[in-house]
Order: sequence, then structure tokens, then C-alpha cells
Amino acid sequence: GMKRPPMIADHASRALVERIRSLAIELDMAVSVAASGGGSDANFAAALGVATVDGLGAVGSGAHALDEHVLVSATLDRVALLAAILSDKGAAHDVPSDEN
Repeated sequence: GMKRPPMIADHASRALVERIRSLAIELDMAVSVAASGGGSDANFAAALGVATVDGLGAVGSGAHALDEHVLVSATLDRVALLAAILSDKGAAHDVPSDEN
């Protein structure tokens, strides 16, 4: 199978997480950070030093299992957070690059 590099939480990615947390607070939401044993295409971006977060998709559990499900009640909040992230014009400039 395809080998993915580990997703390292470097300075740029941690700064992006903190920016996302501040946006979530503005929306009266809480976000948590957790490591998982899975792999993601985001690992490739992170390996290049690009500020990367993963896990901003649908809220639910049981990934890839018979009991996999999405919490429909969390969908609007997640969409609002994603919209805030995408419309945050300063976020890209606030996140430091590991190359600098």
C-alpha cells in the first residue's frame, strides 16, 4: 500500500490550530486536538512544511466500520466553522512558515 509520512505538528500547524480555536471561540464553539493512528492525504502536505490540520470534516464516529455515522446535529456548527476559516482573510498571513 501507499506509505504516508507522519503528520508532525510543527510550529506552522500549531499556529493554524490556535487560529482555528480563536475563530471557534468567536462562534461559541469548542475544538479539541487529538492524535490518531490513521493516515491522511494531509500527511503529504504536512511533510512539505505546509501548515496543516486534519479532521475538520463531518462530526461522528466509527470511521470505516459498520457503525460509522455522522452527527447531523453538529453539521451546521461545523459548516459555520469552516466558513469562518475560509473567510478569515488574515489567517494565511498570521500563520508563520517553517521556511522563514
